[in-house]
Amino acid sequence: MQLWVGLGNPGQQYALHRHNVGFMAADTIAEVHDFGPVQKKFQGWTQDGRIAGQRIILLKPATFMNESGRAVSEALRFYKLGIDALTVFHDELDLAPMKVKVKRGGGTAGHNGLRSIDQHLGAEFRRVRIGIGHPGHKDRITGYVLGNYAKSEADALADMLGAIAAEAGWLAQGDDVRFMNDVALRLSEA
Repeated sequence: MQLWVGLGNPGQQYALHRHNVGFMAADTIAEVHDFGPVQKKFQGWTQDGRIAGQRIILLKPATFMNESGRAVSEALRFYKLGIDALTVFHDELDLAPMKVKVKRGGGTAGHNGLRSIDQHLGAEFRRVRIGIGHPGHKDRITGYVLGNYAKSEADALADMLGAIAAEAGWLAQGDDVRFMNDVALRLSEA
């Protein structure tokens, strides 16, 4: 069993924010792989399903980004899972828009959701870093991250989220390199 967490902020006003691309990825995975109904659990929303023969619990914390670690640690404890079973989908300023990279461990790069999980569980969890690009100057980061995707980005965003969901089987099987390669291949053909 694995716990896959999409990071974001709850509420309709945040739905299209770049900071909510983790929520968007979780929703797309649940839809493409026909996960069960949404349930309120662990200070968030969960959906249960199977990908590539693996049971996956998807969690979208409702705690707001800064407190994501509370919901994540509660879910891991409940299912008696170690940090090696955790995958977190999140926005990444240091990656070009619509690029997807996977890594295990590392710093938080100022990301409050990652920082919260790190504080509760440590840093050695798998991260699916979803590039949103950098606005160019650090004074513009907050407005950029908490801003909506532009209409001109809608098709590329849908293609990227679709590619993540379509290739999620490689993540479920632990083949991070194949996942990244196949997502990149799909996006190059889009």
